Amino acid sequence: MNSPLLQLLVLAGIAIFLILRLKSVLGTRDGFEAPPQPRKSVESSSRRQDFEVIEGGPDYDISDHVAEDSDAAEALSGMKRAEPSFTVSEFLQGAKQAYEWILMAFERGQMDEIAPFLSQDVFEAFSQVVDSRQEQGLSIEADFAGVRETSLVDAKFDEDTGRSEITVRFVGELVSVVRDASGEIVEGKPGQSKRQKDSWTFERVMGSDDPNWRLVATGE
Repeated sequence: MNSPLLQLLVLAGIAIFLILRLKSVLGTRDGFEAPPQPRKSVESSSRRQDFEVIEGGPDYDISDHVAEDSDAAEALSGMKRAEPSFTVSEFLQGAKQAYEWILMAFERGQMDEIAPFLSQDVFEAFSQVVDSRQEQGLSIEADFAGVRETSLVDAKFDEDTGRSEITVRFVGELVSVVRDASGEIVEGKPGQSKRQKDSWTFERVMGSDDPNWRLVATGE
């Protein structure tokens, strides 16, 4: 047997040996087989399951805003039982937007716009201030600079009626200038903001068809 043929047979034998070794390590794949999933996705899924809150566990949507064993926490839990779609975080976001809208409408004397979202007592109190300003010939130039703080202060829930009350403290920044009938400034400075602190109480019947909360009390 000549040398080239011998070399060819040796190389063929080595190739067959390597193929058999690769099969024993990698296995074989017949037909369609889904590609192996990355280990990271499996670990992520496992982590998500670990963080799922089991029934009876802490509700961070509540405990992030009030003490776990407080009366306010119990009231908020009652609201969620009465209306499972209710969340404290979404309520506070909506309250923050309502604060700006109602406050600016009041400053500008646009009471008709906010009347459906105020209790009768609050509407009358706001209207008296607006009417008094008009009688004195005063006008307001107001711009809202933003809410610096929004915090849940208290919550109450009546299981029999579903009536809920949530009190929220706001700290806002407001640019407000008051002018008299002649246009002279009697209060405030243009472009200079002032800090405004308010505690507002909102009310709603959980589970009712009306999704809107009404402002029923104001304070500092």
